Amino acid sequence: MKTALTELTGIRYPIVQTGMGYVAGARLAAATSAAGGLGIIAASTLTLEETAKAIRAVKERTDAPFGVNIRSDADDAAERVKLMISEGVRVASFALAPSQALIGTLKDAGVVVMPSIGARRHAEKVAAWGADAVIVQGGEGGGHTGPVPTTVLLPDVVDAVDIPVIAAGGFFDGRGLVAALSYGAAGVAMGTRFLLTSDSPVGQDVKDVYLGKGVRDTVVTTRVDGMPHRVLTSDLVTRLESAGPVTGLVRAVANAARFKRLSGLSWAAMLREGKRMKHGRELTWAQVLMAANTPMLLKAAMVDGRADLGVMASGQVVGLIDDLPSCAELIDRVMKEAEDVLGRLPR
Repeated sequence: MKTALTELTGIRYPIVQTGMGYVAGARLAAATSAAGGLGIIAASTLTLEETAKAIRAVKERTDAPFGVNIRSDADDAAERVKLMISEGVRVASFALAPSQALIGTLKDAGVVVMPSIGARRHAEKVAAWGADAVIVQGGEGGGHTGPVPTTVLLPDVVDAVDIPVIAAGGFFDGRGLVAALSYGAAGVAMGTRFLLTSDSPVGQDVKDVYLGKGVRDTVVTTRVDGMPHRVLTSDLVTRLESAGPVTGLVRAVANAARFKRLSGLSWAAMLREGKRMKHGRELTWAQVLMAANTPMLLKAAMVDGRADLGVMASGQVVGLIDDLPSCAELIDRVMKEAEDVLGRLPR
């Protein structure tokens, strides 16, 4: 199936695996790309050295195109861009809009720039700055999300920009791919569906928690890091929601200290990053401090396997997923379903 996305990136099928922190490492990205989709390494939770190792590990497993997702506001963003260019990474993905200068550097080196956005105005901004494509996530999606559903946001963005638009939020099968294409998208991006594959590094106990959830078993909370975050319902999330502001800040301070030890960042570097977050997103200092919760609470579940102690980001589509195929099996299934749907449409 050829679309503007496959032509732009060189992948076989218009399916993107999103960059999920602590989930989308070399193993998952390589499996996705080898199966014909676009695998993306989530480098925001990796050091620069770990990112380099992950890139090389993917290249050892497949010669298919893949991408790397980084934070545009990170202290070492410029170094990470240089790394991607030197290693020949095909796609640069961003959760936050990269600067015009960063986009220009990547494009001059032939790297496809594909930011994720959650509003029409953000898509218009990065398109004007030279982005090659955008991933548009509707409110159904997991992790940080907005209030507008995909079925409304997607056509709004498609009508606003003249670059390929990839639809995210609520996709898991071939029917969804066809629906996205009918809206004018060039493909779909899936997170929760790829998390729930046999190639995902998430432990089986945590995967079982996901598989046991229904479509109403997610909640959008601001008590993880101060911003709207769609996660699985759990006792921990309930406690976070009911905790007072003092308790929440005490927990955030403790997590900030743990994140400092894990990342190797100095307090000064963390404060500089906090200032950037505060300025760029108009957050309070309390919200900036709470942002330290995110990597620690995600790591507890995704890496340590402690579903009882961690937060599990998830899209609402989790309630429609009941198996753990390999990435190859999943992509093959999606494409066959899409062909079947298209074949049943009246000519």
